[in-house]
Amino acid sequence: MEEQAITILLLGDERCGKSTFLSRLSQGRHTLGGAAPITLLRDMDQPFVVEIRTRRGQYRFQFYDTSSPESWRLLQPDMVIICYDISQRLSLINMQRVWIKEVRSTFASSDVLPILVLGLKRDLRSEDDPNGIIYPQEAYRVAQEMRADKYMECSAVTGELMTEVFDDICSTALKTTTPDGGQSEGGCAVM
Repeated sequence: MEEQAITILLLGDERCGKSTFLSRLSQGRHTLGGAAPITLLRDMDQPFVVEIRTRRGQYRFQFYDTSSPESWRLLQPDMVIICYDISQRLSLINMQRVWIKEVRSTFASSDVLPILVLGLKRDLRSEDDPNGIIYPQEAYRVAQEMRADKYMECSAVTGELMTEVFDDICSTALKTTTPDGGQSEGGCAVM
């Protein structure tokens, strides 16, 4: 059975947690819950590869990060995940004002390209944040306004919700291989 490649691009501000998230994913499903320490990947290790086997076949998820601001624009992703740092309000604002516009202007297929929103560093959500707490409801509303297909959040450091986020990414990515594609029927789903 031939392995099918699926390209997944993670976009977001520098230091929002993308590399830590990908490092946790790359170490395998058994580490998603946070039991093992994370060995951080380097940008030159891209693409970060995760191989998946389902009843329908074998898949090779190739994750790319925005380490090189120009090179990611050359990709033709099957899915985009826009990430933000839950502990930094500016990261949420940039997701809404910068990153979604970059996706729409860079990729000709953006009208059918599945776009997921991922809140990272869930473990740093703090009641004491002087910028105000970014609750999931607010980020979900922003994701809806961006017409994202799904909203998710997790902590790669503690492993909180990593398994659920990985499952959601997998299910959406696998749908990109079907004639119907991976976009939702309109409206953002909370995962």
